[in-house]
Amino acid sequence: MTDLYRDDVTGKETTGHEWDGIRELNTPLPKWWLMVLYACILWSIGYWVVYPAWPSLTSYTKGVIGYNSRADLSNQIASAAEAQAHWLDAIENTSPEAIANDPELLNFAMAGGRATFNENCAPCHAVGGAGRPGFPVLADDEWIWGGTLADISLTLQHGIRAADNADTRNNLMPRFGADQILDQNQINDVAEFVLSLGNRAEDSAAAERGRQLFADNCAACHGPAGEGVRELGSPNLADEIWLYGADKAGIVAQIYQPRMGVMPAWGERLDSARIKMLAVYVHSLGGGE
Repeated sequence: MTDLYRDDVTGKETTGHEWDGIRELNTPLPKWWLMVLYACILWSIGYWVVYPAWPSLTSYTKGVIGYNSRADLSNQIASAAEAQAHWLDAIENTSPEAIANDPELLNFAMAGGRATFNENCAPCHAVGGAGRPGFPVLADDEWIWGGTLADISLTLQHGIRAADNADTRNNLMPRFGADQILDQNQINDVAEFVLSLGNRAEDSAAAERGRQLFADNCAACHGPAGEGVRELGSPNLADEIWLYGADKAGIVAQIYQPRMGVMPAWGERLDSARIKMLAVYVHSLGGGE
């Protein structure tokens, strides 16, 4: 420790601290910076007093003005709902087909349907209905249960294999391998026949053996040419759209112990106006019939 010293290079005083011949300059903070700091401290104290701030074990300090962000949000939601009430009432009392033919209602339904879709459906079907592995694309023209506005509305309302809805869309594929309905060789032959429907079979003899097995076990649901039966929710096996794998291994696995998707019954979670807006929006994605 030494007496204060004025540095010859900078002309500034030192603090009197010295280490190995190096002296520490005395460079105080600018006054304007200190004033801003003190103002922020005073502001924070005022904020603690005016707004809710400090939590306790069971509650929190309410603040002088008693502000509550949840109450504020509730008021905003109520105001938005009031502003939309006219349109929602109109949609509530209009069929999806009539909504699609009314430009004003269609514009509102598209905006509401997109928001509802992104919040509830996009986690499975992806934004814009692009689909994900195991979840169908909603923007093409391939529909398992039908793609008209009425079909889409019914699917949304009651879901698919929804355990809590008595009117859900429901059809189960037998576990041909797991339940020993077919042996491994027969499953292989059926898979080759299914591949042959898209001209992809590698073993023509096995595909020919699988033809009769398919007719006996699969055609009732998928149609004699694998074209699918929409009333039963059975997909087309002759196109190039596959939910669970298009290669032979994926087809064999699906025949042996099928995977079957489940969709919630949205009619039990959303009101009828939002169901209609969803149906209109999904129908408009590009594949609606």
